[in-house]
Amino acid sequence: MSPLSLFTTLLLAASIALPALAQTGARKRAGTERTSQRGVAYAGSEEAMRWAHEMAQRRGLDPDWVRKAVGQAQFLPTVARLMQPAPVGTAKNWRVYRSRFIDPVRIAAGVKFWQDNEGALQRAEQVYGVPPEIIVGIIGVETIYGQQMGNFRVIDALATLAFNFPQTHPRAAERSAYFRSELENFLVLQDERRGDPLAPLGSYAGAMGMAQFMPSSWARWAVDFDGDGRIDLATSPADVIGSVANYFKSYGWQAGMPTCYPVSFDAARLDKDALLAPDILPTFSVASFVAKGAVLEGPALAHKGPLALVELQNGDAAPQYVAGTENFYVITRYNWSSYYAMAVIELGGTVKDVMTAQTAMAPRPPQPAAPDATVAPTTPAANQSEPTASDLTPDS
Repeated sequence: MSPLSLFTTLLLAASIALPALAQTGARKRAGTERTSQRGVAYAGSEEAMRWAHEMAQRRGLDPDWVRKAVGQAQFLPTVARLMQPAPVGTAKNWRVYRSRFIDPVRIAAGVKFWQDNEGALQRAEQVYGVPPEIIVGIIGVETIYGQQMGNFRVIDALATLAFNFPQTHPRAAERSAYFRSELENFLVLQDERRGDPLAPLGSYAGAMGMAQFMPSSWARWAVDFDGDGRIDLATSPADVIGSVANYFKSYGWQAGMPTCYPVSFDAARLDKDALLAPDILPTFSVASFVAKGAVLEGPALAHKGPLALVELQNGDAAPQYVAGTENFYVITRYNWSSYYAMAVIELGGTVKDVMTAQTAMAPRPPQPAAPDATVAPTTPAANQSEPTASDLTPDS
């Protein structure tokens, strides 16, 4: 991006008015599906009822409560349809993907979220080592800072995917087992919180709150970061900030390490197939990375950990590449996609740039002039009068 276009983007993002509910986002399809859609209740499914009874015994829950909860869950055909993979041959396009997330509405919302929660963001960095821009990027990509947290009943989404996961999916058995585990975690969580299992709303995959935590993630990494005695990932920004930071720390986030570096290629030495073979898993030392034809500059040459060559396809146009670090890989543990990770990085970085630009343009309060060290006061300091306006000089 040119300096002029970047400056234009910053000014636009800083001044645009936020709508009450934006209709773009990582879960747009889920957000536009209404909870009024209902299917067949699982009370009539022998398989679901047997699972509910066995799960209740395994986890020490009231079998009647679990069976009633699962029985009231309903199969939603829309959820099953949304889980279908993209058709074979669908071209990936980073520029199109990026445009969904790096837009003026989301940037402006990110600036406001950062300004409103600066203290919690700074504290999370101190405790967990995760910088504010990464946390802000995650929450912005996931839900536009709480504007799109999903309209599906979580129990309906999880039950549908647990017992009726699309069999045409290449990993149907594995995914069905995963969602049965998530349904189990959800019910245990609701039992612990004395919550109504039919009340929580979330995405079509059963993710909840501003940060779209799955139930297992809530159980393992959610924290009470505002200290009010309960964990609230829907309405407490502090809890959301602390929980996202704790998630990344638990997956090995390294404080101070960049997420990625620019990379180009030396055509005479390039072995791109070897560089791309490990996918996004950081594997190569700087020396081996460069030996295979990657060209790094500046701080990247001093990087101490392993690197990965990350390819971002652009449909029929030439792909883009970055050198991903271990911290880049950590972001993909939130969503296993290099495109997702880059969107998080670029959204958070752009919000940070806007914050910096706004700070630089903000007027500074006048400061007292420095005393003249060559002139000694003729009266005790306690008796001196307050400085007048003529005594004050704006900070240059």
